Amino acid sequence: MAPLTRNLRIPTAEVFKPLLEPHRYKGAHGGRGGGKSNFFGDLIISDSLAEPGITGEGLRTVCVREVQKDLTQSSKLLIEDKLSRYKLGLADGFKIFDDCIETPRDGLIIFKGMTDYSSESIKSLENFKRAWLEEAHTISSASLTLLRPTIRAPGSQILASWNRRRKKDPIDVLLTGQLPPTDTVVVKANWRDNPWFPQELEQERLDCMRIEPELYPHVWEGDYAMSISGAYYTRHLVDAQRDGRIVDFLARDPHMSLRAYWDIGGTGLKADACAIWVVQFVGREIRLLEYYEAIGQELGFHADWLRTNGYGGAYCILPHDGATGDKVFATSYESALRKAGFAVKVVPNQGKGAARQRIEAAKRHFPKMIFHAGKTQGGRESLGWYHEVKDEKRDVGLGPEHDWSSNAADAFGLMAIDYREPQVLSSRHRELQRRTVKGIV
Repeated sequence: MAPLTRNLRIPTAEVFKPLLEPHRYKGAHGGRGGGKSNFFGDLIISDSLAEPGITGEGLRTVCVREVQKDLTQSSKLLIEDKLSRYKLGLADGFKIFDDCIETPRDGLIIFKGMTDYSSESIKSLENFKRAWLEEAHTISSASLTLLRPTIRAPGSQILASWNRRRKKDPIDVLLTGQLPPTDTVVVKANWRDNPWFPQELEQERLDCMRIEPELYPHVWEGDYAMSISGAYYTRHLVDAQRDGRIVDFLARDPHMSLRAYWDIGGTGLKADACAIWVVQFVGREIRLLEYYEAIGQELGFHADWLRTNGYGGAYCILPHDGATGDKVFATSYESALRKAGFAVKVVPNQGKGAARQRIEAAKRHFPKMIFHAGKTQGGRESLGWYHEVKDEKRDVGLGPEHDWSSNAADAFGLMAIDYREPQVLSSRHRELQRRTVKGIV
C-alpha cells in the first residue's frame, strides 16, 4: 500500500526562492545564521514527499561531507527534528533507522563521508537523485570529480551549502567561478536574510563584532576568511587595515632597491608552492608591493614572472636551503638565479626555533609595513590563516601548522629576519654627509 502523501506547506525565506525551481546545481553560501542548512533540509523532505507523484518511485538522497567519522557529524539529526516538527512519520512513508531514513515509496536518505568512497564504491550512488554537500567548502576537488558524474539519474540535482573560506576552494571555483556548470543557481544567505533569526544568535553576532572583529566578516557576513581564530598575525592584519596601511596604490621608489624574498617550492603537482614577496625598504617603511605563488613550476617560470612584472633587477633573498644542490640536477636555486642574472643572498639557518624567530620578527616589524591591497591579497590571506598546532590535551602549542599558508608565511618571516632598521645618524654625521654630497670635503 502506497504511503499517504500530503501537501506540506513549508515557509521559505525570500532569499532561497530561486532554489525552489528545478536546477542541476543549487548552491547557498553565507555566514552563520543564514538558514542554509534548514532550507536544504526542508527541500529534501519536500522533494521526498513529492517524488512518488512524479516518477512512481521514491527519492534517493545522499547527504555528504568530505570526512564523516560518525553520524553526529551529519545532518541526520536536523532532518529527524524537521520530520518531528512537521509530524511526518510512518503513515507518511518516513521511517528512521540508526544509519539512514526511509522516505515514501521505498525512497532513502543516507549520510556519508566522501573519503569513504573509491572510484568503484561511488557507483552505488548512481540511482540517487539528490546529493547534498554539507560544509561544501571542505569538499576536495577529487571528491567533486568522483561525485558529479555519479549523480546522473534523470532529474538529479546536486545541492551545496557552505561558508566561503578561500576563492581557491573547489566548490567556489566550481559554482561561483568564471565557468560554472550549465544550469547552476547560487544564492548568498546571511543572518539578515533569515526572518526567523533568533535573539540568541543575535547576541552571539554582536559579541563576535565586539570581541573578535577580525573574524566577524567571515563568520557572520560570509566573506572569504582573511584570518582564523588563533592565527599568528590576525590582530596585526586588523590593525594594518584600521590604520590605512592596506592601500589601493603603493608607489615603487625608483631610488631604492627591490627585494624578492623567497620560500622555495618544488616541481610537480604535489610539491610545496614557491612563494615570493616583492618588497622595498624605504626609510622606516616596509613596502610590500606584490605577492606571487605558484605550484609545481620550475625555477625558470618564477624568474620569468619577476622579469615580466618589472622585477628583473630584484635582489633575490633565499632561505638557507636555497644553497642546497638539487638531487637530480646538481644545482641550487642560488646558483641558478645567479646564472639567470639576479643578485642573490642566502640567509643562514636560524637553527632551533627558527619558525618562532621569524614569527616574532614579523610581529615586531608589522607596524612599519604597508601592503598593496590588490597585489598582496593572496599573501595576506595566507598570513591570516597561518596558525599554531595545539595539543588540546596538554594545552600546549606545537609550532606552526604546515599547510597551504606556510609558504607565504615563511617567505614573509624571512623578510622580517633580514630587515635592518636604518641607522639614525648623529648631527655630526649628518653634517659630514651633507658636506660630502656638496663636494665641500
